[in-house]
Amino acid sequence: MTTVASDPFTMWHPVASAHDVPHRHVYHGQLLGRELAVWRADDDYVNVWENRCLHRGVRLSIGSNDGTELRCQYHGWRYANRSAGCTYIPAHPADAPARTICNRTFPSVERYGLVWSGEEPVGEPPTIELLEAGTPFGLRNLPVHAPAELAIRHLQGHRFLPSGRLGAGPAASAGMSVEWADEYSVALTATDADTDNGSAGSASTAVFFVQPVDSGRSVIRAVLAETPAASEQLAVLRHHATELNGLVARIEAEAALLPAPEPMVPVLQQVPLHLAEVPEAPSGRQAALRVQVRRKWETAAGVAAFELAPIEGVLPTFQPGAHIDVHLPNGLVRQYSITNGPGETSYYRLGVKLEPDSTGGSVCLHKTVREGDVLAISEPRNNFPLRRDSMRTILLAGGIGITPLLAMAQALDRMSLPFELHCFAQSAEHTAFSDVLDGLGESVVRHLGLPPDETVAEIRRLVAAPDEFTHVYVCGPGPMLEAARREAADAGWPDDHVHFEYFKNTTEIDDSSTFEVALARSALTVTVPSGSTILEVLRESGVPLPSSCEQGACGTCVATVLEGEPDHQDVYLNDSDHEAGDRIMTCVSRALSDRLVLDL
Repeated sequence: MTTVASDPFTMWHPVASAHDVPHRHVYHGQLLGRELAVWRADDDYVNVWENRCLHRGVRLSIGSNDGTELRCQYHGWRYANRSAGCTYIPAHPADAPARTICNRTFPSVERYGLVWSGEEPVGEPPTIELLEAGTPFGLRNLPVHAPAELAIRHLQGHRFLPSGRLGAGPAASAGMSVEWADEYSVALTATDADTDNGSAGSASTAVFFVQPVDSGRSVIRAVLAETPAASEQLAVLRHHATELNGLVARIEAEAALLPAPEPMVPVLQQVPLHLAEVPEAPSGRQAALRVQVRRKWETAAGVAAFELAPIEGVLPTFQPGAHIDVHLPNGLVRQYSITNGPGETSYYRLGVKLEPDSTGGSVCLHKTVREGDVLAISEPRNNFPLRRDSMRTILLAGGIGITPLLAMAQALDRMSLPFELHCFAQSAEHTAFSDVLDGLGESVVRHLGLPPDETVAEIRRLVAAPDEFTHVYVCGPGPMLEAARREAADAGWPDDHVHFEYFKNTTEIDDSSTFEVALARSALTVTVPSGSTILEVLRESGVPLPSSCEQGACGTCVATVLEGEPDHQDVYLNDSDHEAGDRIMTCVSRALSDRLVLDL
């Protein structure tokens, strides 16, 4: 290997040793002037992030690693494994954090017992044939108060004894050869020159990587090409530590005589200004992602489960309650909740029930889509977020309504927060994701085969005692949702303590009215004729507005009403929201007044 001048910001560098990043630990690293938080998740993915919380800039290296998320110790912001997206903000417990709240991540690869990363590295980390052919053995890492270039120059003249020579008798000279050297690494081979003690010909090769911490500091990370015998390892480690300590002293002595180099100042990303999910542009059902069906299986009678893995890169962050739009091969678009628990960030897991009156969505996924197929999906949206500040959480799932609540239950369980997950299903065979439910222990209660009247009675019992420190989440068939909302209201639960998500809007839509819509921020007035929706007319007028289900169930196309009286025909807003009249679902709702003024 020859010396090649390269841009250090496009190179791969070692930033930690594998033993620096055990599970449930956060390592404080630094490279080219930038501080890094390096941590291993329970799935063994090693994250390399900028070492600061996006809220107040506190170092994440002093935060807590729970194996699935990294939590800032200051105000408790949580960031997801792999994506580094914010998953929860304690000061805003009722809101799903915006996808733009995402820490800066750097690529990571484990190789030769080291964690490699870089600012904007090109290609892959270096392949070292000497180490590929051997059994690498990591030596002690040594910080050096000197530039990396100076450390490399001294390393080329470094000397040590081969492993087989240690303890074999009186010290003898060792022949040293430089196998290769480049800008940030050196390979040296020591060969025993003593032919009188029976150890002639023993040789050891060490590769020394120099990590440029900043302009005046570096770290020497050394790896032997061959692992010594277990009985020799302690002596080998001591020998190299002693020799390298002497080398470091010589390097630092020379560095002290040189002018101080200019410090490296990393470029920091700006902190996003908005905290909650906000509508994104461009409008419509955007299929921004391509995923592959990594696995498909039957999780219950008539319910297929899917694991969707990214074609490349990392999937966007999601929180419990989030859903995605799936663009199907037959041209339809359908919404499905992400069922993953914390830390399951390498894929999205969905559950799809084969509906007897399917209009083509569930039939396509059950009958047409196969493992290995590529699908287009939207980024996750969350209009059904989970609060994590409750003393107790009651989750009521009806049939396939288990999907968003399963994600919530796993998040609560991981954080050791009290919850009850009540699963109403036709039978055990019709209960989806039973294996995951079994892992949640006694917090899960199964209600199997109950007729409608007994289901309502059980829900009435579960919500009989309103509690200001408890929140209720309900997802399931329309009749069950209506019953749960009615029973909770009769028991005296506040509207903002009862959260619900419908599969679809079964309300009969009356689109016969004609009215005007004025957009306060766009200085535009349009007429919405009978047979058209506000959403459709706004899009035709060039006003970007996102949407998902387009039937008044998901809340994606919500708009703020400044003037006028809405004609609510959705199932997303609760009764208090309808009475307030300050929000409208533009995909189905209309106007009772002649004119609406929207904050668009």
